[in-house]
Amino acid sequence: MAKELRIPSMPTFGDLDEERRHRKERLAAAFRLFSRFGFDEGVAGHITARDPELTDHFWVNPFGMHFGHIRVSDLLLVNDHGEVVRGDRPVNAAAFAIHSQVHAARPDVIAAAHAHSVYGKAWSALRRPLDPLTQDSCAFYGDHAVFEDFTGVVLDVEEGKRIAHALGDRKAIILSNHGNLTVGHSVDEAAWWFITMERTCQAQLLAEAAGSPVRIDPDMAALTRTQVGSHPAGWFSFQPLYDRIIREQPDLLD
Repeated sequence: MAKELRIPSMPTFGDLDEERRHRKERLAAAFRLFSRFGFDEGVAGHITARDPELTDHFWVNPFGMHFGHIRVSDLLLVNDHGEVVRGDRPVNAAAFAIHSQVHAARPDVIAAAHAHSVYGKAWSALRRPLDPLTQDSCAFYGDHAVFEDFTGVVLDVEEGKRIAHALGDRKAIILSNHGNLTVGHSVDEAAWWFITMERTCQAQLLAEAAGSPVRIDPDMAALTRTQVGSHPAGWFSFQPLYDRIIREQPDLLD
């Protein structure tokens, strides 16, 4: 008799409180991982998770708290007017201006991630899409956009609306001279797309510095996107990282 294998699958929930707790745990873990990968840059950067009950509200990091210190209990709940309704610290105004509009425009999006990571910033200065140079990069083939404008720190919701419009139904957008933003049907997925997009930017910058990289054939790139760029694939790719960070830093669940 064949042995039954334990294969992780996307969770289901018995009630809204259980689902809320799950999203907040994943969100706190994503911040710790972003810190581990060096994606923090002073007070810049934010990841949000839509509340499962108050769907026009989202959970987000407190302004000015290091990613590496964030626990579940530190997360803020922000409403659609930018008011903190749960928590005792301020929200980053740029986080509200961008994320509120992305969540409003994309009811399918549970989470969105943005940080000022080094290679994402560097690539964004070129103001062009990523090429299908590697298997991993194919996750973004035909599924990311470029926001071809820069007007300083995004503090106006109208600018957030323009970013959401440029993102459309894709999983990621390159914000010119700024960095990357990714979205997903789970916190896990949005965080994973950001992590692998950062590495994809790094790989293309290295390849172009070394010579003239050869692109993957369009048909093969499109096929590979279905294999590595789906919602379940994004969720699944995050699971080993989650398991590692909660074993190393269990206090994030407090």
